[in-house]
Amino acid sequence: MDSLIAASARALAGGDALGVLKRIALREDPPALALRGIAMAQLGDLARARELLQQASRGFGPREPLARARCSVAEAEVALALRDLDQPPRTLAAAIDTLQAHGDSANAAHGRVIALRRLLLLGRLGEARAALAQLDGQALPAPLAAIACLAAAELALRAVRTAPAREALAQAQAAATRAGIPALLAEIETTRATLQQVAARQPTAGGERALRLADVEALFASGALVVDGCRLRVRSADAWLPLVRRPVLFALVRGLAMAWPQAAPRDALVAEAFRLRRIDETHRARLRVEIGRLRALLAPWAAIEASGEGFVLLPHDGRAVAMLLPPVDDEHSPLLALLGDGEAWSTTALALALGSSQRTVQRALSALESAGRVRAVGRTRNRRWVAASAGGFATTLLLPASLPAA
Repeated sequence: MDSLIAASARALAGGDALGVLKRIALREDPPALALRGIAMAQLGDLARARELLQQASRGFGPREPLARARCSVAEAEVALALRDLDQPPRTLAAAIDTLQAHGDSANAAHGRVIALRRLLLLGRLGEARAALAQLDGQALPAPLAAIACLAAAELALRAVRTAPAREALAQAQAAATRAGIPALLAEIETTRATLQQVAARQPTAGGERALRLADVEALFASGALVVDGCRLRVRSADAWLPLVRRPVLFALVRGLAMAWPQAAPRDALVAEAFRLRRIDETHRARLRVEIGRLRALLAPWAAIEASGEGFVLLPHDGRAVAMLLPPVDDEHSPLLALLGDGEAWSTTALALALGSSQRTVQRALSALESAGRVRAVGRTRNRRWVAASAGGFATTLLLPASLPAA
């Protein structure tokens, strides 16, 4: 390593990206390209950073696997910042294995943290927990330790466990303070603020009650049968029934929960579940079929009985029924929750995270853009989407999660 490259590496480690460019801006050798790429990433020019890192990786060639693996990890971090989530994870996994095999445990841990954050963005919470467990017990540098603790806090928040989330945030703040990185400290404070924001609403006899995450946690622990309109599922204690892929059945159980302890009228259930205005006997017959399906799914927790007025939900053991509604009544809430992190997302990444088609996401973004709630940055393939303004509510319960999830 020549003196300029060594000096640039020290400057980069100290956060002096401009100092790096002053030294090696005109050099085209692979080590210089790699350092320039990381410097450009620190300065916010992510597209140029990715281009330089790719050039460096090609320049190192197959005879320098360690250098190429380091470039792959840096490129994966740039892709994460760009919310380019459709990159194959096996490339990063192979780079991590190469780094570990060559004794570069620090960069291997860095790669694992990047993989963990990608899994969180995609809602693959079970895989994210496994990835976090691999980091436990490792002597991580302070910045990586802070990010890992932030990930642990997010997993706890997604599972609606506020005490472990607070503990993880305290550990993250201690690590970020040691690292002396203001951006990390700001991210920790933003995450901590979600604990005090409205996370959901609960209908009551007199109107609605705003719930924080701690209130939602207490509701889940109360033993009530909770119809969760944020995640489209029915929950009782730690057991839950996902209905996200069965919207008709969720609409029916929602209607039953909103009417509880009274019976929900048949015509009201038909209108809510099938989106119809004119109702005839064929629709009532279909309602009986769907109620039968829902009755079978809810059998461990509750019965559904027919009455003269309609159908009534009767939980076992005399338990109460609670309805949980999103903090904002908006069909695009999950999409806005993803954009609420302040980063610019591609349409492809949004579709991956939501488990939806690109065309569906494009239509939703077009509607939100017309309403002034999102805006586009860039053109054609480089177009990214950001929220027009931050929401004043917690998005934890609105973020998508692959099944199964806690």
